Amino acid sequence: MNLKNYKPLLPLLALAGLAYVVHRVAFYVLDIDDATFYYSIETLYMLFLVLSIMVFLVLLKVKERSFDNVGMSFLLSTSIKMIVCYLILKPILQATTQNNAIEKKNFFMMFILFLAIETVLTIRILNEKQ
Repeated sequence: MNLKNYKPLLPLLALAGLAYVVHRVAFYVLDIDDATFYYSIETLYMLFLVLSIMVFLVLLKVKERSFDNVGMSFLLSTSIKMIVCYLILKPILQATTQNNAIEKKNFFMMFILFLAIETVLTIRILNEKQ
């Protein structure tokens, strides 16, 4: 196993860790209680991180076999990830708690954050050919 091929995963891990710390600090400063959330912040970060790692492992495998298909693979894997995230989000959408609006915004902001990270790192992979 050549670890050099999996080097693009390091920025993903670093950015996810940094985002988690900033997220926790923001919740502390804004005095937001996440104890009543359906999913804890840690659970969501682990979920999104695992899904993002899976997307990147697929992209790295596709890159080794056919570099021209990396973009399409990204679109397909992101679409599958979106379906999985909707299935995870469904209980939050159906809940009627007081923090429900905050929890929905929290989930969508995390989804957008990880999507942005994945997009930037995929652009890096695509620019390696030039």
